[in-house]
Amino acid sequence: MHIPIIFEDGEALVINKPGGLPLDRPRAGGPSLADHLGQLRLGFRREPSPVHRLDQDTSGCLLLARNPKALKRFGAAFEHRLVTKRYLGIVAGDIASNDGTISLALTKISSREEGWRMVPAEDGKTAITHWRKLAERDGMTLIDFQPETGRTHQIRIHAAAGLGVPLLGDPVYGDGSRAARTMLHASSLIVRRDNKPDIAADSPLPDDFLKLGFGDG
Repeated sequence: MHIPIIFEDGEALVINKPGGLPLDRPRAGGPSLADHLGQLRLGFRREPSPVHRLDQDTSGCLLLARNPKALKRFGAAFEHRLVTKRYLGIVAGDIASNDGTISLALTKISSREEGWRMVPAEDGKTAITHWRKLAERDGMTLIDFQPETGRTHQIRIHAAAGLGVPLLGDPVYGDGSRAARTMLHASSLIVRRDNKPDIAADSPLPDDFLKLGFGDG
């Protein structure tokens, strides 16, 4: 599998992660990003390390640090909200409004029968997502999501519980139908740095978005 690099300098890589590729090696075996980190050294002594997480199904911009100091510095940038992220997602329904902000605190629950998931909860962690409708087609809507916070599954649960319609193909917060994966794509990433130009990367929409009739918003 080819992993495209969409930004590179001495301390950072941004790759265009394929949808369906997990970051960590699955317990049951199978491919993962970990299998490709050696190739992504590109002559450096150390393998690069992911700075943040993308779900297995989510495609698009993923930041890797090329040394421990950069990993710590970029991690602090995410923690202090010095990172701008944009996601494009296809939801399985029509949206009446054109834009808005979802503010739903989230917490994690788990059960033996259903596994774990995130749910809205008054005593949960603050989660804020700004969104804008881009296009509609055949009962589906393309949404531009800009999360202000970075909670686990934030966009997925905010689509389902905040907009009232889940992401197409989401097997946890929707019914998993009409798509082979959860249709969410990390389309751009900007990380502000002191004394250096910003890390800025954009990832075009993958083929499975285009096949549903949506161009890049």
